[in-house]
Amino acid sequence: MSKYFGTDGFRGEANVTLTVDHAFRVGRFLGWYYSQDHQAQIVIGKDTRRSSYMFECALAAGITASGADACLMHVTTTPSVSYISKVDEFDCGIMISASHNPFHDNGIKLINRHGEKMEQEVIDQIEAYLDSARELPYATGEHIGRVIDYASGRNRYIGYLISLATHSYKDMKVALDCANGSAWMIAKNVFEALGAETYVLSNTPNGLNINDGCGSTHIEQLQQYVKENHMDIGFAFDGDADRCLAVDEKGNLVDGDGILYIYGSYMKEREKLANNTIVTTVMSNFGLYKALDALDIRYEKTDVGDKYVYENMRANGHLIGGEQSGHIIFGKNANTGDGILTAIKLMQAMLSKKMPLSKLTQDLKIYPQVLKNVRVQDKERALNDFAVQNAVREVSAKLGDQGRILLRKSGTEPVLRVMVEAPTNELCEENVDAVIAVMRQRGLIVEAKK
Repeated sequence: MSKYFGTDGFRGEANVTLTVDHAFRVGRFLGWYYSQDHQAQIVIGKDTRRSSYMFECALAAGITASGADACLMHVTTTPSVSYISKVDEFDCGIMISASHNPFHDNGIKLINRHGEKMEQEVIDQIEAYLDSARELPYATGEHIGRVIDYASGRNRYIGYLISLATHSYKDMKVALDCANGSAWMIAKNVFEALGAETYVLSNTPNGLNINDGCGSTHIEQLQQYVKENHMDIGFAFDGDADRCLAVDEKGNLVDGDGILYIYGSYMKEREKLANNTIVTTVMSNFGLYKALDALDIRYEKTDVGDKYVYENMRANGHLIGGEQSGHIIFGKNANTGDGILTAIKLMQAMLSKKMPLSKLTQDLKIYPQVLKNVRVQDKERALNDFAVQNAVREVSAKLGDQGRILLRKSGTEPVLRVMVEAPTNELCEENVDAVIAVMRQRGLIVEAKK
């Protein structure tokens, strides 16, 4: 496991666990690494956090000091950096964002020249450099890199999104919750260009209010607005707009599982669902699998993380996959989750079928879910304990085809996650607690918490 970079970049509290010096050194390494045989060009985007401007300057200084050009897209979305990295043939891309985290956190996401998450071998070299006293050569004279305004890349991405729409949105009342983040201008521009009557929430970023009571992590604001103002549909994005959740005309949440169900079934109807398969993570709801079974649609399950979803899609030729959280990947159009693209795809399904969103989810029953985190002394020992495994098997047998249990370990903490989905919350609680009780009896628990 990487020391600094997780599945979604180097993330931490700004100038505490992720410092300006880290950013400068990451820039130094990337500028040097990609400029071995030519003057490299690296594109940078950022979200609206106050610290994003500081990190942008540090990264650009490091990149140019090593002899590469830093091309600034300014405030933009993660998927736009992915798109531009690929179509404009940059050596790599960087997105400065901590996604759905509060403003005091930030992150550095690295994207390769194909618009995908950076290869692990490059990440490993960056980490080794960060922990070393190694000095990289400074560029001098005419070899010092340039800082170049690249706002045109953001505009080209907007044009690309607009080109993907198959219908006019005329007479559609659409609410957009932009989380005071990266989507605050882009989403409105796209939907207005397509003719929607657009109403925007949380589009006044001040550097401190990103994800603050708004966006996809606080969907209740959008639900209330859609209901009270009789919207046809609402979309909520996170801080860097790589995820999207929807709200139907009745104010009901349609999460990533609902989006996969709606668009996956729509693709199947048009014979566009490659391999008749949707890629999910192990955390997708049991109800989604029941609904896909009823439609004779196959599915694959990966570890949690859109990185793993994309890797499975690419390796097997699948065209749609995603997470409950709203990271949805449309393999024909993007190499990463894209919140605004997801909204466009949902609009396409709704307008093509001439049905409101609530109608498109009527055959999808989302099962109640209870997830509890249990702090243990040893993850592997607790996970493989015979009595714990027996308890899991007993719960699984008791639930039968009316639910499921999942026991998995955290990737970053000494924690096991116990999750049960069943027809009622009471059944979920009862069965989760039964497994935790066995862990306690076996002396495996340090501390249990929700």
